[in-house]
Amino acid sequence: MTAGPVQRWASTLDSVVVYAQGAVCRRLARGSVSPDGRVRVTGLPRSLDPGSLRAGVLGASGVRVTEARVEVEAAPPGTGTPAASRREVERLSDEYAAAQGRVDRQLSLIEEVRALRPIAPSRKREDPHRRTPVDAWLELAGFVDERLTGLHDRLAALEEALRNAEHELTVATDRHARATTDAPSAHVETSVCAVLTLDGTGGAAVEVEVELEYGVPGAVWVPAYRLTHRQGDGSGRLVLRASVAQRTGEDWRGVHIALATADLRRRTDLPGLRSIRIGRSQPAPAPSGWREPPAGLVDLFAGYDAAGPGPATAAASAAVAAGSASPGAAGGSAPGPVTPPPPQPPPPLAYGGPQAAVPAPGGMPFGGAPAGMPPAFTGPAAMAPAAPGQAAPPPPPGPAAGPPSGAPGPPQPSGAELDYAALVLCGPDERGRRRGRLFPGSPFDPVAAEYRRRAEAVAALPLPGQAVRPRESAGSFDHRFDAAARADVPSDGTWHTVTVGEIPVGLRTEYLCIPSVEQTVYATLVLSNATDQALLAGPVEIVVDDDFLLTAALPTLAPGGVRRVGLGPAEGIRVTRRTNQRESTSGLRGNTTVLDHRVHVELANRLAGPVIVEVRERVPVTSEPDVRIEERADWTAPDAGAGPDRHAPGTRVWRLDLAAGATAALDGGYEIRIPTGKALVGGNRRS
Repeated sequence: MTAGPVQRWASTLDSVVVYAQGAVCRRLARGSVSPDGRVRVTGLPRSLDPGSLRAGVLGASGVRVTEARVEVEAAPPGTGTPAASRREVERLSDEYAAAQGRVDRQLSLIEEVRALRPIAPSRKREDPHRRTPVDAWLELAGFVDERLTGLHDRLAALEEALRNAEHELTVATDRHARATTDAPSAHVETSVCAVLTLDGTGGAAVEVEVELEYGVPGAVWVPAYRLTHRQGDGSGRLVLRASVAQRTGEDWRGVHIALATADLRRRTDLPGLRSIRIGRSQPAPAPSGWREPPAGLVDLFAGYDAAGPGPATAAASAAVAAGSASPGAAGGSAPGPVTPPPPQPPPPLAYGGPQAAVPAPGGMPFGGAPAGMPPAFTGPAAMAPAAPGQAAPPPPPGPAAGPPSGAPGPPQPSGAELDYAALVLCGPDERGRRRGRLFPGSPFDPVAAEYRRRAEAVAALPLPGQAVRPRESAGSFDHRFDAAARADVPSDGTWHTVTVGEIPVGLRTEYLCIPSVEQTVYATLVLSNATDQALLAGPVEIVVDDDFLLTAALPTLAPGGVRRVGLGPAEGIRVTRRTNQRESTSGLRGNTTVLDHRVHVELANRLAGPVIVEVRERVPVTSEPDVRIEERADWTAPDAGAGPDRHAPGTRVWRLDLAAGATAALDGGYEIRIPTGKALVGGNRRS
């Protein structure tokens, strides 16, 4: 709490870095610092991570930030709350309820009219039978029929109005669910602010600008591209666009957006490796931060215990005594034996608490008695007297065994016990081993937890078509892409397209066919990345000569890499493949089987311009030294480390330039020479 009013500075969101999951936001605030140096910066989202707040002063003004903490403020809703979408949902809910009520009343009227029927008067046994007038029956039936016709017409109109109201309510509810979460969702408006303490002002009012940086969950992105290409041109324009979705609780309006593939939750600290020495001389263990509890800790609460129980404890004791008194004066029966309360579970260990044998990360019992401590020491809790009117505490556990042999030294507390800012001192009302000791505090804010839960639901948002998450396509490397212009991304949890920038790529059109698999020629674009950044996998819209062609899947393209993107079949190029196989024997005694394979491929270009066609064939590959394969063709083997594709063993390639309206014939083949001892009896040796 502050003694006087603290200056309040409004902040504006300047830039956001969106990671694979989550984002880091940067806000700017400017104002005049008061002599006491305390400033309250407002405008922070409710879902921020309090442990990620960072603050600094921009410029060389000599002022620095010495303290920064997060505080939550509650205030009555302003004139702008509740949001317009919520008011619309409430209004339509009332209209739907009213329409449902009118339908229910109409149905009740129909049931009342339908129940109308003639009832003959009761007669005695000696009375003769009476004749019923038929006209009265017909008149009643006509009245009921006419009345039901009118009521059913009215019911049809009311049901139509009910369906319309239900549809409008469904649309409004969906719109409200997908609306921005920047507006508060409760009737009590809560806001988050950063309380800063500035030093270096010299007691005078100084105009400074501070920046705040904090992390928020609930932001994801996937890459998308748009490729523009003109036929005959060796380059193209590849525009990187990102689909960004966020539900952080604040709208990103006019901010600089950067996209990164790193994971905010991944650990970045380096492991510490300790050397192992052989011999008696060992290095001294590093200080663990553990301290023995003070010797006079019990005497600290002696006066508090001597004063007796507090008012609340006295009232509770009186109530227990009154409930256990004999009710004989009131005429009741004597109560049965009072069941003692169940024993309380032992509280968790404290920082510097008693020595209990609890395993710690290092394999040493956490809280074990350090070297030099008497074995009979069981902590101050064992000597704490029982409070008046209360049962004695359970006996403390026996002395725990010391550290195992070979691992001397005090126990190693975890990171929670060494986080001094988060430790909480237990007061005198705590009993047992927690009294007067430090324990890790666990403040739980249910409102903030609900905001974070709704924000993290964005990670389960369905991806756009052919989109790939950045962590899956980036591999073991991290990349960052900075948008060229400011952008707006509302906090509604839906995908929004943000243009990042233009990336120059090398581009050429090639035609590829594998006639042994399918006698179809496919058009492809060969992309080469000459930049120092990788192109992540994602959908790419291909536009050729200002005409949209298709949406393809762009593979991950590393810096300097070359990959191929398929455009579909090219109907203007025809391919035909014919094969001829002949089996014979050779050698002095015919002990070698010769399998002769002939391949004939014909190509015809019916396009208006010249094309480059790559025809692929495959020859057998053997690991037997006696089996020989002799090729008779002008095809070539592709290089293993070059080109945009990965080739299987035995792949052979023809590359030829085919002019407009030209045809070409390709002849190839190979012979397989198999010794008689290597031949398969009854096997298919021709495949």
